[in-house]
Amino acid sequence: MTERDYVGEADRTLEETYEEPMSLASYVERVFENPTIASHASKYLLEAIEAAGTRTVVEEGDEKERYRFFDDPHNDGEHAILGNTEVLNRFVDDLRSIAAGRAKDEKIIWFEGPTATGKSELKRCLVNGLREYSKTPEGRRYTVEWNVTTADVEERGLSYGTDSTTTDDTHWYESPVQAHPLSVFPEDVRAELLEELNDDLEDHVPVRVDAALDPFSREAYGYLEEHYRREGKEALFSAIADDQHLRVKNYVVDIGQGVGVLHSEDDGRPKERLVGSWMHGMLQELDSRGRKNPQAFSYDGVLSQGNGVLSIVEDAAQHADLLQKLLNVPDEQSVKLDQGIGMDIDTQMLIISNPDLEAQLNQHADRNGMDPLKALKRRLDRHQFGYLTNLSLETELIRRELTNETSVWEADHYLDLADRIREPVTVTVKDRDGEPSRQEFAPHALEAAALYAVVTRLDQEDLPNGLDLVDKAMIYDQGYLQEGDSRREKDEFDFDGDGRDGDGGIPVTYTRDTLAELLQTDRDRHHSELAVENVVMPRDVLNAMAEGLSEAPVFSTGERSEFENRVVPVKNYVFDQQESDVIEAIMHEKRVDEETVAEYVEHVYAWETDEPLHNDRGERVEPDPLKMKLFEVEHLGRFSEAEYEGNLPRESVRNFRREKVITSLNRHAWEHRDADFSVQDVDLTAIPVIKSVLESHDWDDVERTFEDFDPRQWDDPPSGTETETVKQRTVETMVEQFDYSPASAELTSRHVMGQVCYRWD
Repeated sequence: MTERDYVGEADRTLEETYEEPMSLASYVERVFENPTIASHASKYLLEAIEAAGTRTVVEEGDEKERYRFFDDPHNDGEHAILGNTEVLNRFVDDLRSIAAGRAKDEKIIWFEGPTATGKSELKRCLVNGLREYSKTPEGRRYTVEWNVTTADVEERGLSYGTDSTTTDDTHWYESPVQAHPLSVFPEDVRAELLEELNDDLEDHVPVRVDAALDPFSREAYGYLEEHYRREGKEALFSAIADDQHLRVKNYVVDIGQGVGVLHSEDDGRPKERLVGSWMHGMLQELDSRGRKNPQAFSYDGVLSQGNGVLSIVEDAAQHADLLQKLLNVPDEQSVKLDQGIGMDIDTQMLIISNPDLEAQLNQHADRNGMDPLKALKRRLDRHQFGYLTNLSLETELIRRELTNETSVWEADHYLDLADRIREPVTVTVKDRDGEPSRQEFAPHALEAAALYAVVTRLDQEDLPNGLDLVDKAMIYDQGYLQEGDSRREKDEFDFDGDGRDGDGGIPVTYTRDTLAELLQTDRDRHHSELAVENVVMPRDVLNAMAEGLSEAPVFSTGERSEFENRVVPVKNYVFDQQESDVIEAIMHEKRVDEETVAEYVEHVYAWETDEPLHNDRGERVEPDPLKMKLFEVEHLGRFSEAEYEGNLPRESVRNFRREKVITSLNRHAWEHRDADFSVQDVDLTAIPVIKSVLESHDWDDVERTFEDFDPRQWDDPPSGTETETVKQRTVETMVEQFDYSPASAELTSRHVMGQVCYRWD
């Protein structure tokens, strides 16, 4: 096996990322070829998000277009933001307005939400996405670097306070705040250049470059201007911008260069945290003759690092004093290094906080017009992250927390998601002796945890009669509710939509910690052959989550009581899923094949519509009443002999055929009316009553098929009995077809049979 050339791959990666510096004139030519490389900060962030494309998701029962950028695609989904798609879409809409200069220019974007709602992932996702976008040809980001020693080596050079008489390569100094290359041009020339650029730009968001050169670059520009003016140069700007003095170079956007991040633990005076600080020893070294030389400034504040792209204040409640200093920054697009030196900035400001920041901002709210924080609150454009209210997303999040899996779940059909939701998870942990042990979360265990968490987050005040919170959770996840043969779409339900769903409830951190403790908990169950003690069952999960509420400090007394009451419908739902698995495993070899179902549907369609029906030889035949009757009696289990006159259906059967079969066929024809409708083209699983025949059975089917079967014998069936044969085949099917291990199949089937035997006739 040949080893990969990792060093060579690294070389190629850097070659694809970095370019040779170019002259200002060459950069301008490239801008007219590819205008996106000159985009201002908000436009650049918008373009990075849009470049990743979109995908369709269902959240809270509605289809939405989601920007893939927030799935962290460049990092294999490691920091994907699960859910909150509508919030993120509104953020992008705001960015579009800000970038176009239509509105909200003065706003500071604020993301608020309780812990474990994805706010930290947002920061990481933005940094990852911007970094990778800046490596693409259309996402290249450029700034300027200066060399003034070539003008006159004997004179002082431009530096960060170091010796400028070293080798030639060290004479080049990059703008410490990622100054935009077009900011080198005089304002009126820059305006004409941008006007011409935007006239040819096929984009509703024009390129805007309003910032003047940063103080450090102005020092170089001013030195060169004075030098060549004294020499009597006529083409003064050409001399200053000559490529021996000025070069345009690209940089990869990252924290510290294009992205500024202020963390909760960062301290210092507001000015230091915003832009940086003066290095007083260097002021003396530079011999600045009494003035503050911008070369002696650190430029390590959040706005300096984030100039050109994005500035993020994390845990903003820890920097509430700083927020007031930001009041005029969005309006004026500038900040001062001190009283005499200002710096224009072009950055999209974004702050992230828990709900405690809102409490700080509202501390003077009762003073009405005299609230000293009113101006700040007016400039904050809040976007609220909430807890996930989709079962599939919460299951995916819990699975990530347990396994470090990062891939984002995508599915063309909800059935694909349903399979992921119910999946088991196997985790390796060390036991008390330090030996590795394989622990299994049985099928539906993570689903149970996720559903319970979601149910605690839903508002029950807007529940229609006859529905419980589990029903609401399923509507939110699927977009519909399946009730027997009937399918009710989300639009049929009157949920208030007042925004309380997802405001509170059990956070994923509580679920994660509870599941982690279960992996270390001894379970008092044994089997002669199977390691059933290493299986965590759904009921183990739900019991632990409900019982742990009383000791968890994050919940109030009222929340504990409310959440404990909501576990019962979740237990019932999960048991129904387990029961369905066991029945389907028992009946696996007795399922109706699709050909038989298709034949029934064709005969019913011909019976109702007088459409021609042909046999294998192409001869027209009449629909067979006996075939239809046998299917309805034996496979559907809907009717008895009494509901037929011979083989002819009575009124109840005729109504069933028309309302449950024909109506669904007609709906399918309407939904696919772009082509000539043919019953052969129908997806049979799209018809609820047929779907149930193909995919589900009940205990009546079991009893009718296995006459000597007795669930009371399940735990230890007598040798040679039908129960023994059924159990053996059922467990094998659960393992081979339903992702159970032998141990979890044994425990699940025992649990189901233990409940069924009480109602078995």
